[in-house]
Amino acid sequence: MTVLAHFTPGPPQDVASSALYVDDAGAPARRSYATYFNGFPAGYWSHSTVVDDVTLDLSLRGTGRVEVFRSDSTSRSEVVHGADVDGEQSVSVTLSLAGMDEGGWFWFDLLPDGDLEVVEATWSTDAEPPTTGLASIGITTFNKPDYCVRTLAALAASPGARSAIDTVYLVDQGTQKVADEPGFSEAAAELGDQLKVIDQANLGGSGGFSRSMMETLDAGTSDFTLLLDDDVAIEPEAIYRLVQFGRFCRTPTIVGGHMLDIFKPSVLHAWAEVIDTKQFLWKPGPPVHYRHDFSDRNLRATTWAHRRDDADYTGWWMCLIPTAAMRQIGLSLPAFIKWDDAEYSVRAAAANIPTVSMPGSALWHVAWVDKDDSREWQAYFHARNRIVAALVHSTYPEGGRLFTNLGRIDVKHLLSMEYYAAHLRERAYRDILKGPEHMHAEIGQILGELRAARGDFVENAVYATPQDIPDTTGGRLTYDIEVDMPPRRRELPVWTARHVARHWSAASPSPDSAPQYELTRRDATWWRLPLYDSVLVTDSARTSAVVYRRDRDYFRAQMKRNRTALRELRKNWDSLARDYRAALTDITSPEAWRATLVPAATDTKELA
Repeated sequence: MTVLAHFTPGPPQDVASSALYVDDAGAPARRSYATYFNGFPAGYWSHSTVVDDVTLDLSLRGTGRVEVFRSDSTSRSEVVHGADVDGEQSVSVTLSLAGMDEGGWFWFDLLPDGDLEVVEATWSTDAEPPTTGLASIGITTFNKPDYCVRTLAALAASPGARSAIDTVYLVDQGTQKVADEPGFSEAAAELGDQLKVIDQANLGGSGGFSRSMMETLDAGTSDFTLLLDDDVAIEPEAIYRLVQFGRFCRTPTIVGGHMLDIFKPSVLHAWAEVIDTKQFLWKPGPPVHYRHDFSDRNLRATTWAHRRDDADYTGWWMCLIPTAAMRQIGLSLPAFIKWDDAEYSVRAAAANIPTVSMPGSALWHVAWVDKDDSREWQAYFHARNRIVAALVHSTYPEGGRLFTNLGRIDVKHLLSMEYYAAHLRERAYRDILKGPEHMHAEIGQILGELRAARGDFVENAVYATPQDIPDTTGGRLTYDIEVDMPPRRRELPVWTARHVARHWSAASPSPDSAPQYELTRRDATWWRLPLYDSVLVTDSARTSAVVYRRDRDYFRAQMKRNRTALRELRKNWDSLARDYRAALTDITSPEAWRATLVPAATDTKELA
């Protein structure tokens, strides 16, 4: 028998959420393991793997009763096995996956009569996996040494995870080196020759992850690369489960773990992410799935979580990629950051390599709701890489509704006085016109150029201490988020025209005048900022701030430049699509990446 998943008694030390492990909120005499980490997602195993049935082996201690459940895709559940427990007792039950392609879970509940505890529990199969190979882990980091050391220490302390791991490639692209962080030496000594540290120039996530993928292919000893973000907290058992699922898949399959919110640990960011192909825009799936809190509504009561959902892509915060897929379709798009993960799954799907977003396997990450990187230098990559992905993969003439959406985003930034973001988006449009060769050629220098342009824009001047934050003439504004909502879709054309007219014609405020009002970052939304001529925007603790100030002349000029660049892109869409599609195999090949990566590597260390 091969163990597919182990019982996990509780969260890691640096995570405070038991709701993902045990449900004590039901009947007072019942403790349920119908939970995210201790249920078994039978629908996914039924649909994608060669496994026909699984065996639950329980080792229990105490007095009471155990009941084993199965649910279907509608969340309807039934008891399929029950046993009384008195003392130390083993219980084994085999459950068929037949008819569960559309969804359903297995789990067990304890009904204590006094004390009753789980000593050990496993989900196993006697099926033979198509591959038994190990996974190499690829961690790309830029100045997150503390997180990385905690990840390495957690891996080192987990025999289960390490049994599925070949090599851990830590690609350090930062100036604060992980090897210098307290605790690194101890973790490295424990991992021994399973750890390799590669110091490399900053080539973004795509450069770091492609380095791990290339190293895995070169070594030739792993069947998978498991990509992990740096600023995460891991559940080591989730790594074991991803590798086991990948081994048992009928065909090579990209398998992703979910993202849980590191600050709200029971909150799931997204279930199965999708791409709106008409706009070529990623989405977290249906709104009901987004930001679901399992401490508010447990797995048993979360109806949609029992249905198996297909994913268009999975984020590279935790993603298992078979080496067979890499050999077939290459490595990452040389995107630096943004869209590398989504584009890869779209490319894989065209080669009949599916993507599965796997419940029960997750890590904790800073969720996107607490970030808005579309206003900063990342705005360039949001725009450029989205368009490149659409050029390569869109089946709609001129990308469908892509240009309409791009134009709306440009106007949104300009009306919100985010002139730096609008400027970077124009540069993205013009860089795409250079052709696909620019992506590798400029990957090592583009970030420096984007950051160098920050000083030209008033909204990038940071007041870094509370004492420096300027006063406003109108004080601080607060909004009721239940009432003050964005304009409805049917209202948008009139709303936009009205605000464009005002920003186009009204005089700019004096550069040295006090800001009108103060807003927190969370309240400074695209539908509020256009209401004002100048706004002080502070962080939630009011420890730093920036000022947004309307500039009529810049607004006019930048809007014309963005529109002109978009028109040129649209006019050349067909020829650009031919060029980028013809170049895709080359620019994502290990050979092309080797030419970019090897000069960027300064040192490779094997630490024993």
